Amino acid sequence: MFFRILLDVCAPIFLIVGAGWLMDRKFKLHLETLVKLNIYLMVPAFIFTRVVSAEMGGTEALRIAGFTLCTIALMFVGSIIAGRLCRMDTRGRQALSLAAMFYNCGNYGLPLVTLAFGAYAAAVQIFVLATMNISTYTVGLFLAQARGETVGAHRKALMKMLRQPTLYAMAAGLTCRGLGVRPQDWIWLWEPFDLIQAGLIGFALVTLGVQMSQTKPAPFRGPLWSAILLRLVISPALAVLLVMAFGFSRDVSASLILAAAAPTAVNTALLAHEFGGDTSFATSAVYYSTLISLITTPALVYGLKLWLA
Repeated sequence: MFFRILLDVCAPIFLIVGAGWLMDRKFKLHLETLVKLNIYLMVPAFIFTRVVSAEMGGTEALRIAGFTLCTIALMFVGSIIAGRLCRMDTRGRQALSLAAMFYNCGNYGLPLVTLAFGAYAAAVQIFVLATMNISTYTVGLFLAQARGETVGAHRKALMKMLRQPTLYAMAAGLTCRGLGVRPQDWIWLWEPFDLIQAGLIGFALVTLGVQMSQTKPAPFRGPLWSAILLRLVISPALAVLLVMAFGFSRDVSASLILAAAAPTAVNTALLAHEFGGDTSFATSAVYYSTLISLITTPALVYGLKLWLA
């Protein structure tokens, strides 16, 4: 089963990421354009269409959002403890917190859970992705500028949050569900959204490959181990306890645990850069956690498959 998982779940991800890496090495692709296409077009279309058509009830969606928020909170506590044990300075502790709290549930997590557990897992991941995006551009933004040296930083953070289309895509989808409106019946409107969202998984993986190609990490330093351990080991371990506490079914639990083991989100490095954090640490955490996840992910999928059998 382990080698079947490597071939059927992990190999497609690694091959598409590798294709993005090679394309960038050959053609020097414009990363900012790819990221904007993801954030402002494809992810909102995906969230809107999946929320509208999801068979999952509102109560279950709220529980998934609650689980994700609990994971973020526990990772924050863990990062505080690790930062003190490693005697990191303020900038380093902020970067560690961002690296541990916010994981790549979009470019990496969404294709992973879809290939591993199918369409229902993707429906679960919609609400993880939406909660993570909202948290990143609220809690993450305020945490990144918590030292207060930036004039008007709180207002800047709020404006950045309000510019995220994910918020409005989620709100529009929930409104349609609440009012009983079926956008699927409006072919002229639904088909463009559906066609765009259908390409998200492959496009997101190519973008991740380009990001990996253009990332220049610092040499592996001691404190980086704490970020890797929190993100790839402790986070899924805590997720096991949380799914039990929330009482999720096994299918939902497997998806949530696997998503919680995703590497550090690229957005954390962008936040550290914009607000004067430890950019070197943040960038290295993204890079090395993604590389090491190529080892931890197959092992975790294997364990979850055995659990579901």
